[in-house]
Amino acid sequence: MKRIILMVLKLFFRVPYYMFGIWWCGRKKDYNLEKSYAFVKKVTQAANKAGRVTIETQGLENIPEENGFIFFPNHQGLFDVLVFLESCPVPFSFVIKKEASKVILLKQVIAALRSVSIDREDIRQSMQVINQVAEEVGKGRNFLIFAEGTRSKQGNQLLPFKGGTFKSAVKAKCPIVPCALIDSFKPFDENSIAPVTVKLIYLSPIYYEEYHMLKTPEIADLVKSRIEEAIEANT
Repeated sequence: MKRIILMVLKLFFRVPYYMFGIWWCGRKKDYNLEKSYAFVKKVTQAANKAGRVTIETQGLENIPEENGFIFFPNHQGLFDVLVFLESCPVPFSFVIKKEASKVILLKQVIAALRSVSIDREDIRQSMQVINQVAEEVGKGRNFLIFAEGTRSKQGNQLLPFKGGTFKSAVKAKCPIVPCALIDSFKPFDENSIAPVTVKLIYLSPIYYEEYHMLKTPEIADLVKSRIEEAIEANT
């Protein structure tokens, strides 16, 4: 909370402009994802700098050159999406749980990036989201999905990855990009404004030819193990 307050205070005179700009991106009739993403990225970079957060990125070369893939990172906290928004050079949307989609500003970002909220307690709605994401990825959009389903609250230790979160990738037959977040819980979950560094490692993509014979729980275990290995090697 302290760091969020610091961000707002340092950007006090620009906050109305940023908030209106993000809101407008989600409301424009002539919607353009690239332009909306560029604006949200600009705001994120300013917020992270104001909050004394440094993002260290590795493996950008592992991001597929052709759009139509899904990032699958571990989930550490509310700051996770901001790490990707600052570092990722290509536009993406994300899937977020219904409860978080009601948070102010995050709600506007969801609209600006045409992201999707999911109600995990509603099986029918969850299936609709899975099909929607698969269809959008098939058309060349990129998504980010947290396979743990909720933040771990255990620092750099991972929760089990849910097999169901990989159904969209299987349906779309798209590349899966495992991503390792390290110390992403610190900016917002620790009650401090001390400078902090968060690491994001884009791992080698797993293509459909490599996982099409696996069941979704097996894909989940494979992705989880690769992320755990990367975290262990970089902490």
